[in-house]
Amino acid sequence: MTTPFPFTAVVGQDDLRLALLLNAVSPAVGGVLVRGEKGTAKSTAVRALSALLPAVDVVAGCRFSCDPARPDPGCPDGPHEPGPGTSRPSRMVELPVGASEDRLVGALDIERALAEGVKAFEPGLLADAHRGILYVDEVNLLHDHLVDLLLDAAAMGASYVEREGVSVRHASKFLLVGTMNPEEGELRPQLLDRFGLTVEVAASREPDQRVEVVRRRLAYDDDPAGFAARWADEETAVRQRVVAARELLPSVRLGDGALRQIAATCAAFEVDGMRADIVMARTATALAAWAGRTDVLAEDVRQAALLALPHRRRRNPFDAPGLDEDKLDQTLEEFSGEGEDDPDPDGPGGGGGQPAPDDGSQGDSGGAARPEAGEGGEPQAGGAGGGEQSAVRAAEPFRTKVLSVPGLGDGAAGRRSRARTEHGRTTGARRPRGALTKLHLAATVQAAAPHQRARGRSGPGLVLRRDDLRQATREGREGNLVLFVVDASGSMAARQRMGAVKGAVLSLLLDAYQRRDKVGLVTFRGTAGEVALPPTSSVDAAAARLESLPTGGRTPLAAGLLKAHEVLRVERLRDPARRALVVVVTDGRATGGPEPVALSQRAARLFAADGVASVVVDCESGPVRLGLAGQLAGELGGTAVTLDELRADSIAGLVKDVQRRAA
Repeated sequence: MTTPFPFTAVVGQDDLRLALLLNAVSPAVGGVLVRGEKGTAKSTAVRALSALLPAVDVVAGCRFSCDPARPDPGCPDGPHEPGPGTSRPSRMVELPVGASEDRLVGALDIERALAEGVKAFEPGLLADAHRGILYVDEVNLLHDHLVDLLLDAAAMGASYVEREGVSVRHASKFLLVGTMNPEEGELRPQLLDRFGLTVEVAASREPDQRVEVVRRRLAYDDDPAGFAARWADEETAVRQRVVAARELLPSVRLGDGALRQIAATCAAFEVDGMRADIVMARTATALAAWAGRTDVLAEDVRQAALLALPHRRRRNPFDAPGLDEDKLDQTLEEFSGEGEDDPDPDGPGGGGGQPAPDDGSQGDSGGAARPEAGEGGEPQAGGAGGGEQSAVRAAEPFRTKVLSVPGLGDGAAGRRSRARTEHGRTTGARRPRGALTKLHLAATVQAAAPHQRARGRSGPGLVLRRDDLRQATREGREGNLVLFVVDASGSMAARQRMGAVKGAVLSLLLDAYQRRDKVGLVTFRGTAGEVALPPTSSVDAAAARLESLPTGGRTPLAAGLLKAHEVLRVERLRDPARRALVVVVTDGRATGGPEPVALSQRAARLFAADGVASVVVDCESGPVRLGLAGQLAGELGGTAVTLDELRADSIAGLVKDVQRRAA
C-alpha cells in the first residue's frame, strides 16, 4: 500500500488545510471545493486528510457501513441485530471522472432479477463512501449524468438503483470533496452549491517557500515511509486535536449576536436561498471548537464567510468568485453584538486558528498582465500591429437563439445538438455491445418469448439467454465544439460597433457555458490569423481573451478561415466524436494580399467539403450594405444572421435555416 504524503508536511496552503480540517471536525459543514491552478498540492492535501480522520464503528460484514448504534432499517444487507460492531479506518473513496453509472451507484443483475426474481446487487462507490469521504479530482469534468446522481444522493442521503421496476435503496451520506482547475471549465451551479466551503489555491511566489516545497517532495519521493515517520508526531498531534474538537463541538454556543451577523452577511452579499446561512453557522461553530472554545466569536463568523460564501455569490458565469472584504468587515461591524469585543488575534483561542504555524502565508497568485494596446489610429496596411486600437469593452450580453449542429451525433453529454446518449428518451433497441446498462424490457421479452416452450419453461419466470437481452437506444443532447472566428481588423474598429460585436460573442459564450460546450477562439487582423484560445471547456478564459482583444489593420479573412480549419483538424484527431459548430463574426470584407476575395472563398469551401456546420454573424452596418457576409455563408454551406437577428426574440426559425442549408 502506498504511503500517503503527510497532511502536516504540506507547505503553506493554510486556507485549504483549515477547510479540510473543519470538515473533519464537523462533517455537517458539507465538504469543500478546492479551486486552483495545476501543481498546487490540491490532490495531495485531500488524499492526506484521510489519515487524520477518526475510525468509525460499522456492523460486521455489512457492505454498506451501517452504524451499529443506528443501523439503516432499509439496508440491503439487513436487517441488522443490535451489537457492538467493529471499528475500521475512515474511507476516502475516489470517483474517476470517466466512471460509469453502474460504478458509481452499483450494478443490479437484471438477468437474474427477471429469471429468478432475486435482487443480486453489487454496491458502487456511493456505498463505499457512506460515512466517509467521496473525493472527485477534476470535478468540473464530471459527466452530467454522474453529477445528477451525486446531487440526488447528496440531497436525500441515500442512493437509489432502479432497473425496469426493480429497485434497491441504501444509505449514502458522505463528505463531498472536489478539486478543479478553473481553466478547464466551471461547475454546474446546482453542484457548486452542494459544497459547503470553497478555497482558492495558488503556488507561492516566495522563493523560500517554493524551495521548501521542492525539498519535501524530493525527500518523500526518495523514501515515502521514512519521510512519513519524520512527521508522525505532528500527524498524531493534529489527529488528537480533531478528536478533541469533535468532542467539544456539541458544547459550542452559537449566540444570537453571531447568528445576526451570519444572517446580515448572507443578506448583504445577496446569496440565493438559506443554505449559505446554515453552512456559515456550522462552519463558525466548527471554527470555535477547533480553537478550543465554547463560544462563537465575530472572527469565527468572518472566517466562515470567507470560506462559505465566495462560490455562492456568483451572479454571472464570467464573474470570478470572491468576497469584498471591506464590505464584509463593514457588515460585521454594523451588526456586532453587545459585549462581544473582537478577540485578540494573537491571544489564546483567537480567530478560529490556522491548522499549523509553519511555512508562512501563501504568496500572491499573481497573474498574466494584459497586453498593452497600441495607440488608436486609422487602419493601415502591413503587420498585425499596424493601426492597432485599444480594446473596447463588450456591450451587455443577451439571450441568443439556439444554434445546433444538424444530424445525430455521438459526442459527450451536453445540451446543444441531438445525439445518441446513455440518457434521454428511448428510441429503439439493439443487442448489447459489452455490459448491459439500459435494458429495453419489451424488446427483451419479445426476443425470449418464442423460445420458452423449447427451453422447457415450467415456472413463473422467463427462461432467458444472454442473446435475448436488448439494450435500449436513447436520444438526448450532446455538447459541441463552438469555434468562434472573430474579425478584429480595422473595418470592425469603430468603438460602438466593436462593443456590439463583443457583446454578441459574449452572449454566445454564455449560451455555450449553459449548454456544456467546448469553445475556441480564432481572430484575424493585419496579415494573419491567430489562435487566441485553443479549444477548452473554460468559457471564462474565452471571455477574458475576448475582452482584451484589440483591433486594427487589414482583413485577412482567408488566413482566419484557414487557421480555424487547422484547429478543427487537430481537434478532430483528439476528440473525433465531438462535432463542431463554426461561428464566423465578420462584415465579410477581405483585404490584403493577392486575390483576397477568391482566396477566402476557396478557404470557406473547405468547411463545406468537410460538412462542418457554420453560422456567419453579419456585422456590416450603414445604409449601404454589400451582402459580403451572406456570400461567405453560402461558400461555407451555412447561414448568415445579423447582430439584431441573433437575439432570441428576433430570429425564430434560425435553427431550421441552419439545418436546411446543411442538409
